[in-house]
Amino acid sequence: MFDILPFRFELDKIAIAGACVWSLALYIGFASTREWVTEQLNRWFNFAERFLYTSQSEFEKTRKARESQNAFYASLFSIVPFIVFGALCNWGLEISLGDSWGISTGILACMGTGIFELGRRDGESSD
Repeated sequence: MFDILPFRFELDKIAIAGACVWSLALYIGFASTREWVTEQLNRWFNFAERFLYTSQSEFEKTRKARESQNAFYASLFSIVPFIVFGALCNWGLEISLGDSWGISTGILACMGTGIFELGRRDGESSD
């Protein structure tokens, strides 16, 4: 596919992998923020879609399916801020510590936040 473009560009696979690992760590670690972002996106999608319908009866007829679809889209789009902040974390580590530290510390962060999330959920269920 890259042969059809008139120019060449290089994708840094290490930076992409490091950003994804850090995004996963942030996504797991900040569960309350993740849920808040998903809920706000869902509310906005439902609000914005209301203006696409001219009749109230048509709007009410398809409400359940649209709300389910909007919840799915909100869940998908809620990862975007975590990808941005994950890329910033990886970039900061590569600048300060070197190229190979972004992925390894990201994996450690994933393990730490995973253990934290398991403990948090266990604490919620025992209350």
